[in-house]
Amino acid sequence: MPLEIAPEKVAHVIIRAREYDAKVDAWNTDNDDDSGAEESGADRGLHDELVGFIDALNDDEQTQLVAVCWVGRGTFDPEDFDEALQTAMDEQVNSVAEYLLGQPLLADYLEEGLDKLGVSVEDAEGDVL
Repeated sequence: MPLEIAPEKVAHVIIRAREYDAKVDAWNTDNDDDSGAEESGADRGLHDELVGFIDALNDDEQTQLVAVCWVGRGTFDPEDFDEALQTAMDEQVNSVAEYLLGQPLLADYLEEGLDKLGVSVEDAEGDVL
């Protein structure tokens, strides 16, 4: 099944998720604190921007984004993309954005997922940058 979400939209999430992870990880040096480090205003802004971007996607695009993430994570093989889509539809959570941002390696999973599905991540990111 061909990817129905524009690769540039996935690339936008990849780029912004990397920026967000870099900022949060840079400040999260206290490994003893299980509650997580408080986000600075810039970190909160990036988080809110990503949530807003993902929330603005239609339901089909959000489902595709989750399925790409799962393929990248290895939960589904590329040839099982239709099954990943069906599972994402069946198990849709209240906030797809919060679910995805809760994935510790979201950018890596999305990049790997695009690659496994035969989409050039470099071309997609080049169109965003």
